Amino acid sequence: MTTTTFEAKKNTELRVFEFSDELATDLAEYVAQLSEISVKERGCFTIALSGGPIVNVMRKLCESPYQKMLDWSKWYVLWADERAVAKTHAESNYKMTKEGLLSKVPILNSHVYSINDTLTVEEAATDYEFTIRQLVKARTISVSKTNDCPKFDLILLSVGSTGSVASLHPNHPALELTDDWVTFITDSPEPPPERITFTMPVINSASNLVIIATGEDKAWAVQQSVTQMSENVGLGMSVPAKMVAPAEGKVVWFVDKEASKEIQFENDNFEL
Repeated sequence: MTTTTFEAKKNTELRVFEFSDELATDLAEYVAQLSEISVKERGCFTIALSGGPIVNVMRKLCESPYQKMLDWSKWYVLWADERAVAKTHAESNYKMTKEGLLSKVPILNSHVYSINDTLTVEEAATDYEFTIRQLVKARTISVSKTNDCPKFDLILLSVGSTGSVASLHPNHPALELTDDWVTFITDSPEPPPERITFTMPVINSASNLVIIATGEDKAWAVQQSVTQMSENVGLGMSVPAKMVAPAEGKVVWFVDKEASKEIQFENDNFEL
């Protein structure tokens, strides 16, 4: 397997893969390890998923040995962002996750928390935050010691070509929210326009974060987000993925060769 690990900015690790199958295999192993650790330490594993290629790259978890070795009954599944469409809609993250993962592993239906698709997008965001608060109250989801935000065991995100994560897009006012856990947007630059999304404080409170980047169109966003080059300083809200910087947790980028093209690696740190 041709992979490389590169230590980037603080609390950030970059893993580059030549082939998509290698990326999916390593991701499955990484998620499985986090699941086992969390179940052993806390008795459950709370995971929040996003859209994009997430479900596809998680496909190896549905295969041997993970399908049988993981304690799926201890998994609690939520979404870091969701499109405000019906659960049966082709663009529903829930629908894609159900077809690609939930229907293939024994996760309890009662442990899967999708948004209420009968509400307006604003109401759905409020309702989803209430759901998370109930899970925090029940101690299913931990709490960050630094800001009282929910502390998911793992949040899985994909990065857009502009550096977007979840449904947080460059220079959007939602990036400045500090008190809300979940918010809504009605002007997504990619259809459908109405979405709910975790806010940045919730994302940065996770114990572990995984960001997926595949394809050459993601190369600029990856380079801007993971490196500490001087010209990147001050970008702030123009590259949301660069704002992913957990105070206590760790970020691991799973990147294919095409998406790593704009990164300059030190010879002693990087080999392909």
